[in-house]
Amino acid sequence: MNKSSRYSIGLTAALLLMFTLILGACGNAGNKDGGAATSSPQDSSNLLEQIKANGKLKVGLMGTYAPYNFLNENKELDGFDVDIAKEVAKRLGVEAEFVTQDWSGMIAGLQAKKFDAVVSQMTITDERKQQMDFSDPYITNQVKIIVKEDNGSITKVEDFKGKNIGVGLGTNDETYLRTELMPKVGDFTIKTYDDVILSLADLNNGRIDATINNIYALKPIIEENGYKIKAVGEPIKSDQAGIAVRKNNPELVEALNNALQEMKDDGTYAEIFKKWFGEEPADSAK
Repeated sequence: MNKSSRYSIGLTAALLLMFTLILGACGNAGNKDGGAATSSPQDSSNLLEQIKANGKLKVGLMGTYAPYNFLNENKELDGFDVDIAKEVAKRLGVEAEFVTQDWSGMIAGLQAKKFDAVVSQMTITDERKQQMDFSDPYITNQVKIIVKEDNGSITKVEDFKGKNIGVGLGTNDETYLRTELMPKVGDFTIKTYDDVILSLADLNNGRIDATINNIYALKPIIEENGYKIKAVGEPIKSDQAGIAVRKNNPELVEALNNALQEMKDDGTYAEIFKKWFGEEPADSAK
């Protein structure tokens, strides 16, 4: 074999070795351990499957809105929403894990996957349906005007004109005041709160003239704090709350709806409702 032939063979061998190394590097790309690239089993699973695999349903709520959700004397989360969430989770075959969140950050927390669902009196509205999906309603609430006991000047929404009205920040009630009532009755000042207790404290102390809230939420707060306030007039509106989840999770929504319906059919829902409100649920909530 001449020198030229030996050179050609050597060059060919070198090129083959280089090609083999390149192929090996490409095959190991994305896997530092040298194995085949893999993806998490949850990457392709839907949220319901992930919840069942994790064994828990992470639930966002305020934790400051008795009798719906609050810390009891043992510093444990308790209330109507808590019992509903626990029972729903049980029927999904998992446990409920609660995450407290200020109301103003509730939707953002859901979108950021801080929790899987919101069970915290999230009123179902067309605007919110653009941001998230809802289960069927699990409660209907009547909203009334609330004033100090000695206030005889406000008995209807038309009396709000020129007054200071308190409301929860980011709530459906705030939207109602701004978009429906103010154009109807004339200008009034709206003061927003992160906590319903603070709004009622300001009302009791005369810092605002009135607020609006659902009647079920009033009694425990008034009794615990000794507020001299009252609800007046007829309900100004009714709201329905649902379990909110991130959009595009139809399997989870269906499972939540099935669980809620089973609870209503077997009487569990009525038991929870009577426990917290002392009366049978309205026909629309059964």
